[in-house]
Amino acid sequence: MQFHSLPVPEHDEVPLADDGQLESLLDKREVPDHADSLAYVVSVGPPATEIQREARLAEILGLAEANGHAVVGHEMLVLARPHARTHLGPGIAAEVAERARAVGATLLVLDAPLSPSQTRNLEDLTGLAVSDREVVILGVFLRHASSRAARIQVQIAQLEYLRPRIRGLGLDMDQQAGGGNYGRGAGETASELLARQIDDRLVRLKRAFAKVERSEAQRRKHRHGTSRIALVGYTNAGKTSLMNALSGSELSARSRPFETLDTTTRALTRHGGEVLIADTVGFIRDLPPRLLASFSTTLAEAREADLLALVVDLSDPEWPMHLETTTAQLDAIGAGELPRFVVFNKADRVETRPELEVEGPHAVVSAHDATSVDALRERLVAAAREEKLVTETLWVPWAAQRVSQALYASCRVLDTQADDDGLTLTFQGPPAAVARVLQLGEEAGCRR
Repeated sequence: MQFHSLPVPEHDEVPLADDGQLESLLDKREVPDHADSLAYVVSVGPPATEIQREARLAEILGLAEANGHAVVGHEMLVLARPHARTHLGPGIAAEVAERARAVGATLLVLDAPLSPSQTRNLEDLTGLAVSDREVVILGVFLRHASSRAARIQVQIAQLEYLRPRIRGLGLDMDQQAGGGNYGRGAGETASELLARQIDDRLVRLKRAFAKVERSEAQRRKHRHGTSRIALVGYTNAGKTSLMNALSGSELSARSRPFETLDTTTRALTRHGGEVLIADTVGFIRDLPPRLLASFSTTLAEAREADLLALVVDLSDPEWPMHLETTTAQLDAIGAGELPRFVVFNKADRVETRPELEVEGPHAVVSAHDATSVDALRERLVAAAREEKLVTETLWVPWAAQRVSQALYASCRVLDTQADDDGLTLTFQGPPAAVARVLQLGEEAGCRR
């Protein structure tokens, strides 16, 4: 759903409070078809180099298209500081509106955060519906949310965005009514009723999400005997393509912003202790804080990983900013101190490799080059296991097949010596896996 002050087609679906149908509005999970919304996109920011300005424009254009808008025009503006009432300033806003209307635009997409009053003032001044950067990103998230957890998280973020913008729904929200009319309190305006209903819905959604969080936390707890790697990075850096190449998966890896919202975990190897790799939601410049907060469960995979693989699109001229943004947002979610391995991806798209001044382990790969992917897999597995493996020796009688099966399934065998009654095995694995084998061995009469 898009939130604008001016009536636009999707507002026809918003029921008046007196209809008593707000629940149906809040239950909507799909984004309406925006084929009829012709967007004029404005990239606006402080003074920057031409490359930086072009990169900002390309990013907001990609987000607008991913949100279903038909982009009919665009431009770049440089503002030293935003105007208090309209962000752009009345003169610039009028000029932009004239250019937008000249190409038939009905929607102005501004690559900047707007307050509710700035949005209304811009719409009054331009005569166009206005979307800011946050609502565009929210729309993209809603389009790509597939799991129950992701849908709940996006709904929470959308309602928190909508709550202070109730007067921007294009409805008569100030009419008062006495008590007893469709649940409205005495003298309560439609806007006050809608605010109360949104607050009630937020409470229910957050309770539902708390259950999801507990379930996900329990699931992660059961993986305590494994080494875990989390793929993190700027959106569209090729994390999912790399995940597919490393694990042999066939996850959707289309080149679109925020194609992946749900964390997907796969086994990377089962030799010497299972190593899991997880593909997580991407980061982006000026990611709305409410979205970063909403996706706490998804990002828990990054916080609790043994190793963070920071994926960087080497073919993007803005890759240093992408790496800096990712690092800052990892700090914001409490994952700043975890071990890191920087993976410079899409090397096949780079004619001249830039100078890489990066501290710590890193690799340059292409997800389409099997040789570089195999080498990366070995390095990631070794880095994830580092200082986590335990070496033990155990004599296992021939009859204790259950112990042998568990040992070979979860650990790496370094040496074997056979005698008439059994095998002496020297093996290595994660502490929890080794502890389970030793416990089974004690029950089966094995000797250390």
